[in-house]
Amino acid sequence: MERYEYEITRHPLESFKDLVYFCSESGTCSVETVRGDQVKHLEALLNERGNMGWQLVNLAFGKDGFVAFWMRKIS
Repeated sequence: MERYEYEITRHPLESFKDLVYFCSESGTCSVETVRGDQVKHLEALLNERGNMGWQLVNLAFGKDGFVAFWMRKIS
């Protein structure tokens, strides 16, 4: 039977200021304005964690940043 462990990490708004996309009151959402360096910053985080064996399960965005949910198989 496969076993997994999980980890939750918090990432403050200061680190990913423009990554959290904006939804207006009318319900229109946009991610097109995310700066390239912010995308690269997230890509680096994903690659760093992936190299440690973690797989991203989900991201939850909020006004103060985001929370990442990770899992990896236990040997």
